[in-house]
Amino acid sequence: MPTAAFNAIKTYQMLDYVQRFTTEPTAIRQLVLADTEQFFIVAVEQLYPLFTQGVPPSRATGHSLVFLTSGQARMNIGNDSYCVGPHEMLITRAGQVYSFETGDVNTGFVCHFHDDILLGQSGAGNDTQVPFDFLHFWGRPVIELPGQTGEFVEQLLRRLLVEYSTHQLGYPALVRAYLLALLHELHRAYTAESPKQLTAAATLTNHFKHLVATSLKTTHRVSDYADWLHISPNHLSKCVRSITGKSPARWIEESIVLEAKVLLFQSGWSVGEVAVAVGIEDASYFSRLFKKHTGLTPLAFRKRNNLS
Repeated sequence: MPTAAFNAIKTYQMLDYVQRFTTEPTAIRQLVLADTEQFFIVAVEQLYPLFTQGVPPSRATGHSLVFLTSGQARMNIGNDSYCVGPHEMLITRAGQVYSFETGDVNTGFVCHFHDDILLGQSGAGNDTQVPFDFLHFWGRPVIELPGQTGEFVEQLLRRLLVEYSTHQLGYPALVRAYLLALLHELHRAYTAESPKQLTAAATLTNHFKHLVATSLKTTHRVSDYADWLHISPNHLSKCVRSITGKSPARWIEESIVLEAKVLLFQSGWSVGEVAVAVGIEDASYFSRLFKKHTGLTPLAFRKRNNLS
């Protein structure tokens, strides 16, 4: 079974990413203060209006949390679309492909952090060993936080915002403590929403998603993924379809197109080079597959995003 991750797609440094899609760099620098790859937190209502265009499929190097106190936020994460409202947390994991459009009106918080901020100066401790399943790419990206839990989460985010606005990362141990408290609150809410034990079909589907994400350039054959999972292709198809409503082949195709979108947007590679990067040697076949799922040729998609 292949273990190397598929790393062809560039990940953005967060400050570069934010500045690329906004037209007010001074306002951005006033909000996003120091060491943005480690941690930052801003008010949604201050950040979102600065985006002047929708963000095409992209990746960032850290995790992002969006918590709303009013309004709604829409985002595409992986192959799915999500919309959250007040007292809901929307999570985008490090390295996960996401995109969004402008126009949402809301209030709340955007918190971005790298795994390294959780380690502290002394390295990994007991707290960092807690299995925050919602930070794994197969976890549910939306957590409902009703009642008192939502109030606690909002208080922690407000405290983080005050600390960051006042001291940036001058007291990293304090930021880490608040952040870990926030993640533990999310973990408790997440596990309370989750079934006590995943079904065999759900477990297999999670493993399949992980394999597709890490092995997409290696193979596109459903039979290969079934072999790695030690099941028959028919059994894999039944499991994945029962959990996601899509066949494994559909999942693989959509993942190819999603990876290609990011490469077309974030690189200057030719269509043929993008095709090879997602595991397709035949550029003509790649173009047909891309148009089948998007209605656009790869070059038309790139031109639409002003990267011709």
